[in-house]
Amino acid sequence: MSPAIITLCVLAVVAIFFITEIIPLAVTSMSGAIALGLLGVIPEKQIFSGLSDSTVVLFAGMFVIGAALFHTGMAQRIGESVVRMAGTSETSLMFGVMLVTIIMSSVLSNTGTAASLIPVVTGICAAAKLKGSRFMMPMAIAANVGGTITMVGTPPNIIVTGALANAGLPTFSFFEFALIGIPLSLVTIAFVLTIGKRLLPSHDIDTSAEVEQEVSEVSGSKTKQMISLLILVGVVIVMIFSKELGVSLTTAAVIGAIVAVLTGCMTEKQAYASIDWVTIFLFAGMMPIASALDKSGAGALIADTVVGWLGDSPSPIIVAAAMYLLSNIMTQFMNNTATAALLAPLGISMAHSLGADPKAVLVAIAIAASAAFATPVATPPNTLVLGPGQYTFNDYLKIGIPLCIVGFITSMIVIPIVWPFFP
Repeated sequence: MSPAIITLCVLAVVAIFFITEIIPLAVTSMSGAIALGLLGVIPEKQIFSGLSDSTVVLFAGMFVIGAALFHTGMAQRIGESVVRMAGTSETSLMFGVMLVTIIMSSVLSNTGTAASLIPVVTGICAAAKLKGSRFMMPMAIAANVGGTITMVGTPPNIIVTGALANAGLPTFSFFEFALIGIPLSLVTIAFVLTIGKRLLPSHDIDTSAEVEQEVSEVSGSKTKQMISLLILVGVVIVMIFSKELGVSLTTAAVIGAIVAVLTGCMTEKQAYASIDWVTIFLFAGMMPIASALDKSGAGALIADTVVGWLGDSPSPIIVAAAMYLLSNIMTQFMNNTATAALLAPLGISMAHSLGADPKAVLVAIAIAASAAFATPVATPPNTLVLGPGQYTFNDYLKIGIPLCIVGFITSMIVIPIVWPFFP
């Protein structure tokens, strides 16, 4: 069999184990990467390359920073302040969390936003005596859609803009994506606060962090609380201006984690214990699989097959719809940046063959790659909340699939209006 077919077979097996959860998610993920290495699809040295990826290191750093807010009691203090202002109503708090997340992720990396807000959201839930699993996933969903509002909120937006530039075509402006990002965000909030609430799980999250917080509060102080908050705020500010400062998100997170330990906000042992290793290994294991989809030609094979189904002269709206669905489905198991990079040139050539403006097709590809909610590995925000929310794979499917459908319908209504195929 060709490497592409082998990769698709391994991915199918991984998907089955993800859905059934016969074995733990992280074990399934790493086993898939190992299988591709043993079958010769990827080099052996690439099997565990995900463990050293900068995104994985970013996750670890932000887990430590978040834990520092717990150990000093600052997360609880913030939560109590929010609850005093918004009350203890689940709906009002969920609306507030989603709105703040969307605003932040529109100008900040959606990954950084989700990582920064996890301890805050947990503090809010503790103060309001609400289950954290009811809020973590809405927060991740909001981070995903909020990132679609500007060019820098999510990598696929940058990828499709670059594809237009490379083709010598007019590119998107910084806020042009807001024309679809804002409507999508509003529809998403409305859905989650109504129908989506009924699909959210009600798991009791791990309370070990809260117990450790209570122990540390005996010798904690308001000074350390402020230090932990300043560390988080400082990291967020550095992330916002990362390009201007020449400091990556990962470096900012690791520095913040180191400072948290050095200032006594938490011990070294507590820092190690705060890292959610299920999240780390799940994401690290899927990265070689995503790379195999790209490098083996499996992704291109899927794309070419779908394009072949469209026939010789499909209508532009059919092309945009097909590319949206293809991008959204592939992103559930493949890195969304890689998905956008693979499909963007294909979208441009298909639009040109029809004499249509390619912007509508490229927006469809980018939005679909970001509005992927159905699996914990679809986007970094989805992965980040897996451990803190104590979610299962099927928890993502229950609310994620309806949300993907809502996103598709919204996009297919808005995109042709904002970006006409024949301007």
